[in-house]
Amino acid sequence: MQNGVAMTNASSNETFDPTVSSIVIDGNYQPSEHEPFMNERQREYFRKKLLNWKDDILKESRETLLNLQEENQNHSDLADRASSETDRAIELRARDRQRKLIAKIDAALDRLEDGSYGYCEETGEPISLKRLEARPIATLSVEAQERHERRERVYRDD
Repeated sequence: MQNGVAMTNASSNETFDPTVSSIVIDGNYQPSEHEPFMNERQREYFRKKLLNWKDDILKESRETLLNLQEENQNHSDLADRASSETDRAIELRARDRQRKLIAKIDAALDRLEDGSYGYCEETGEPISLKRLEARPIATLSVEAQERHERRERVYRDD
């Protein structure tokens, strides 16, 4: 173990599995501006953060699916049926948003693998650790995101 990081050698014949890592980080580890940006520890920290987030979403999605199946009963009262349909529509919209979020998480995991994670897609500059901590799927720095949002407002049809 070196600086809170344990490493093991992996065979070159193994296929890559993003859920398995040879790097072990201490549970109390927090990325710091005082260490090299996107070093192995930081990459592993964000990889675990993204995978845990994805697992939570998938678990919640499975639970919702079970609830929707259980609630798929015939309601004799029209008000109950309407309420149930409204609840179902809201849940389905939430699931669609979560499906899109999972795609963004997967894209972030891909960026971790190719080395582009944590760098602004627009400027190539590092995205602040504070921003990545708050929004680990961020692809733009705060400044680039603000410019993007300003341009969106200018060209938006109201």
